[in-house]
This record gives sequence, structure tokens and C-alpha cells, in this order.
Amino acid sequence: MIRKLALAAVMSFAAGAAFADPVEGVWKTKPDDNGNFGHVQIAPCGAKLCGVLIKAFDSAGAEAASENVGKQIVWDMSANGDGSYGGGKVWAPDRDKTYKSKMSLSGETLSVSGCVLGGAICRASEWTRVK
Repeated sequence: MIRKLALAAVMSFAAGAAFADPVEGVWKTKPDDNGNFGHVQIAPCGAKLCGVLIKAFDSAGAEAASENVGKQIVWDMSANGDGSYGGGKVWAPDRDKTYKSKMSLSGETLSVSGCVLGGAICRASEWTRVK
């Protein structure tokens, strides 16, 4: 009986790991207008994907205290297949703007882009996976 329970637990864990979305993990953002960057943890939030700023760095690359650590940067992102994601939003702390966003995953690079004001103001950035 114990062997069966242990096997079921291992198989359940393996199945969950097998279905993890490839975009899940920690991503280093491109430096913002001030040269600051961060690490964003992307993980499931319900049926969608969200990202939370878990570390902030100054323009010299030193870890910095920031009121934005712990805040959600990405939310409501849906996987479209083939490494593309859409329907979500991304908040840019340096401009305090929220962009209707999409993402595209290629290897260890996550391209993040979005627009505000009906597409009048757009922004794009490439994030790299933190190992």
C-alpha cells in the first residue's frame, strides 16, 4: 500500500512538471529608461500566466531596494501555442504605464511588447532567462 501511494505521488509530481509552461521561470528584464532592471518570476495564476518582480537592480547592476519588488508586472497572459502568448497586460514601473501586451518565447529569450492608447504608444523589450 505504501509503495502504491509513493508511486502515485511521484507520478503526480512528474505529470505536473511535464505540463509546466516553457515560459515559467525567472526572467531578467532589459534595462529601463533609468538603466534599472529586474528579475520577474513568471508562473501560473489560475488558467493564465502572471509575473511578479522578485528583485530589482540599479544601473550599475547592484541589487537595489525598490517599492516595486513583490508587485505584479505581467498578468492575464494566455499561451497561444508555438511560444506565443497574448491577451495579457504588462506594467512598466519606470513610466507607470500599463500596456496591452503579448510575448514570444524563442530559446532563452522572451520578447515582450505592448501598446497603450489604442496602439498609439508602443514599447518592446527582450528579457533573458535567469539560470
